[in-house]
Amino acid sequence: MSLIVNVSASAVTPRVRVVIAQSLAAEHDLEVLQTAAPGHATELAAEAAADGREVVAVLGGDGTLNEAANGLAGTATTLAVLPGGSTNVMARTLGVKPDPVDATMQLIDTLRDPQAAWRRRVGLGSVNGRYFLFHASVGFDAAIVDRVERRSGLKRYASHPVFFLAALSTWFRHYDRRSPRFRVKASAGDVEDAYMAVFLNSNPYTYFGNRPLNLAPGTDLAGNALSAVVFRTLALRSLFNVAGRAMASGRRVARHPRITTLPDQAGFLVEGRAGPVPHQCDGEYLGEADHIDIAHHPGVLSLLTPLGPPPPGPRRSRWLRRRR
Repeated sequence: MSLIVNVSASAVTPRVRVVIAQSLAAEHDLEVLQTAAPGHATELAAEAAADGREVVAVLGGDGTLNEAANGLAGTATTLAVLPGGSTNVMARTLGVKPDPVDATMQLIDTLRDPQAAWRRRVGLGSVNGRYFLFHASVGFDAAIVDRVERRSGLKRYASHPVFFLAALSTWFRHYDRRSPRFRVKASAGDVEDAYMAVFLNSNPYTYFGNRPLNLAPGTDLAGNALSAVVFRTLALRSLFNVAGRAMASGRRVARHPRITTLPDQAGFLVEGRAGPVPHQCDGEYLGEADHIDIAHHPGVLSLLTPLGPPPPGPRRSRWLRRRR
């Protein structure tokens, strides 16, 4: 087994690294690898697969996990998730325990069970050739990610406030809302007046605190296609309305008059209407482009699914809150 560690991730402390490495090494022939720069996890994961490692566990955030998935796609090596970031969308989607040490124990228990069907092949999306695990986006959402990455130091300690402030700053000052920025083409039909589009390989899109934002209920890693949710407005009233629907079941998102949903699609083509548009995948900003190809690739990644049902959120009981 290889353990790829992003020492800059928000939940990755020296103590956590030592405890996790010792726990895994007690059961497996363990190789610990630390990332040194953006993109390094892709190289490390690819080398581990070439060396015949059965499992590559990643201790870091969704960005590090995305890089590792790009290094493992198309190989027999299995990707395992240990949450070390601020949001950990993929870990939550899979039912991985929120504490990285607890998640390590969950991983060990899963690997111990010879009868467990813990390894499964899943599909990935891609944006201009780069794979993504759970989502990519174009337009306003990607511009927010760009602003957040400019404050990466603060993100480590206060991710949700930083994201909220970046969203407000982007809406008021850093994104042209006067007219649609791009069009989305798909076999189900074209959308000509897009301000923002989210392309999903799984649901939820992300989390706000403990609340999932469900944009495309029914979209799943086990599926063979992607879903798109296209925003044809950036009016604040509409954005808050859609956010409220997404924080519920998400089933009413598609009913909003300025939202177009395109489920079960093999791919999409995004074209800028008057120049390049920003885009991102799995929370990593990729820059701007005039043409963006979004595609689905069935069964290209071996992914570890932990034993047991998804754990409850970290909400404490009333009794514990009173005791504090």
